[in-house]
Amino acid sequence: MSVWSAAQPRACFPLLTQQSELIWLDSAATTQKPLAVLDAERAFYEQINANVHRGAHRLGHAATEAFEAARSSVAHFINSPSRQQVVFTRGATEAINLVAHSWGGSQLQAGDEILISMLEHHADIVPWQMLAARTGAMVKPIPLTDALELDLDALAAMLSPRTRLVCVTAMSNVLGTRPPLSRIIAMAHAVGARVLVDAAQALAHDVIDVQALDADFLVFSAHKVFGPTGIGALWARMELLEAMPPWQGGGEMIARVSFDGTTYAPPPLRFEAGTPAFAQAVGFAAALNWLQQQDRSAIAAHETALYQQLAAGIAHIDGVHILGAPHDKGPIASLAFATAHPYDVAQFLDNADIAVRVGNHCAEPLMQALQQHGTLRVSIAAYNSAHDITRLLAVLAETLELLA
Repeated sequence: MSVWSAAQPRACFPLLTQQSELIWLDSAATTQKPLAVLDAERAFYEQINANVHRGAHRLGHAATEAFEAARSSVAHFINSPSRQQVVFTRGATEAINLVAHSWGGSQLQAGDEILISMLEHHADIVPWQMLAARTGAMVKPIPLTDALELDLDALAAMLSPRTRLVCVTAMSNVLGTRPPLSRIIAMAHAVGARVLVDAAQALAHDVIDVQALDADFLVFSAHKVFGPTGIGALWARMELLEAMPPWQGGGEMIARVSFDGTTYAPPPLRFEAGTPAFAQAVGFAAALNWLQQQDRSAIAAHETALYQQLAAGIAHIDGVHILGAPHDKGPIASLAFATAHPYDVAQFLDNADIAVRVGNHCAEPLMQALQQHGTLRVSIAAYNSAHDITRLLAVLAETLELLA
């Protein structure tokens, strides 16, 4: 197996090279951006900046080609059968809202059930609650086991012909838990339910193949996979996209407009009303291309080793522990403290140039189940090193001694 060194990729990230003392352990909130992404966006603005799908001039054609090439790059990254199945959105949150309004609003009715895992981000809870309030459908949480994994026995008992949708994360943004997606999807499909997978956290760490996965909807954000902010994507089965009505109206998403009636463009343009984030799409593609050029299996092994180093170190520090021990876990750890307040600890870490996240992490139902008001989250990425974890553990131990 190849050995991954964080030194070379760290050198690809201007913020990390300019702030050489910074230890960035908040990648679950947003990843840093490699120079390739910054260069791609800058080159677009400097060389071919024009609106897409509309211009009769050469820059308009060049911009459209770049935008659609970016869509192809995203499709290739997740092994989509067609780039037409990739809809650009502002991020995973907008992608989920699109599915809720378009597919959910046209397909669900009173008495239908939406099953949502307890691991979900608010973005995969609130839109479904809003849809349920409009349609009379019901939202039901899938509980967790004592190991903080999804309770598949409980899920099996909950599934029924009334189940229309199951929503599940590919990786918890709080615990790092990776649910057994293939088994969950098969269980849902057995009763005729659709499955939406939130891959926002997983995409930077795991290889996602939509054809092998067999989900119906997949959502993700660029900024969590080394790309720009303000853009993400929805992938869906083509037959679902073709049957879904438009969500927003305006330019780009139409075939013909008149006061006698309007007809709509086929997917994906049907769901991309208005001027898209075309420069960000180019940056998104650059991020995915950069990641594909790396040894992803070596990165995964490296991140796992760093998490194991973190877990072993935490076990030797009094007054702190990692929440949950799921069988399959990504490089994310939520720390709970016996007496110290997470915000106080985070401030000491920040003073030592160590960036972490504190709070409920947009997962209040999970926090309630964990009986926590908030945690300190450490999230590891390809540019982190053993030195980063060693430094974190040392400052954390010193801080807890001071706060004792």
